[in-house]
Amino acid sequence: MTDRYGLVGKPLGQSKSPIVHGAFARQTAQDLTYELIEADAFAPAVDRFRAEGGRGINVTKPFKLDAFAYATECRERARLAGAVNCVKFEGDRAIAENYDGVGLANDIQRNQGFPMKGKRVLVLGAGGAARGAMLPFLQAEPKLLFVANRTVAKATRLGEEFGRHGNVVTGGYPDLGDEAFDVVVNATSCSMTGELPPVGAAQFGKDCLAYDLVYGKGLTPFLRLASETGRTRAVADGVGMLVEQAVEAFEWWRGVRPDSAPLIRQLTVPLA
Repeated sequence: MTDRYGLVGKPLGQSKSPIVHGAFARQTAQDLTYELIEADAFAPAVDRFRAEGGRGINVTKPFKLDAFAYATECRERARLAGAVNCVKFEGDRAIAENYDGVGLANDIQRNQGFPMKGKRVLVLGAGGAARGAMLPFLQAEPKLLFVANRTVAKATRLGEEFGRHGNVVTGGYPDLGDEAFDVVVNATSCSMTGELPPVGAAQFGKDCLAYDLVYGKGLTPFLRLASETGRTRAVADGVGMLVEQAVEAFEWWRGVRPDSAPLIRQLTVPLA
């Protein structure tokens, strides 16, 4: 019997997840389907999918907090993030995970070749994307993890919640001054609207990586600024994060780990 999985969110018209999971299923000889579940309300849509035999879901905007509330069990990353992007159904149990941050960390360290251990890492933004990245980043043992946000209180809360896991410094964008970093991650929504987050050229250290979570938009204003400093070793968008978090979900659901490289090559848009 073919197993059913899906992505719950709204809107979903641009989602690449069915392409990714379909390719993983073919690569690993798994008998499954993966569908888009566009919903106005999370719980009724998920209840219906489960009643029809659904085995698991990914979750995207605007339902990651709804999924957290829906879950009967949350694993550590989901519990600390307070948000969920992956759920496995086992009978009456809805077991929740958050693979966004580990997918991002894996792409930065493995695919981009930028180990974070002992490095200075800057995250711009303190919303859900930044929250999901905190634990995986700190587990990579950076020398410093600086979280900068327009609303300083939001960044401060992240520091208070995650400070026991490593060296976290928080503040507003003016607090960055002329500090330079080895990895700079744009976790704001600015690139979605073609805007530049309030970061200066000084923040891009020599041979650094500039990483924008948005993907498929080419050279965003953030990545353009990084490139124009002449100091970056690489710029990257979030396509690798998309694929790597899907790898983690697929392995959790199916017990077999697909190869991410072919999909990343297929989905990558030139940064120009």
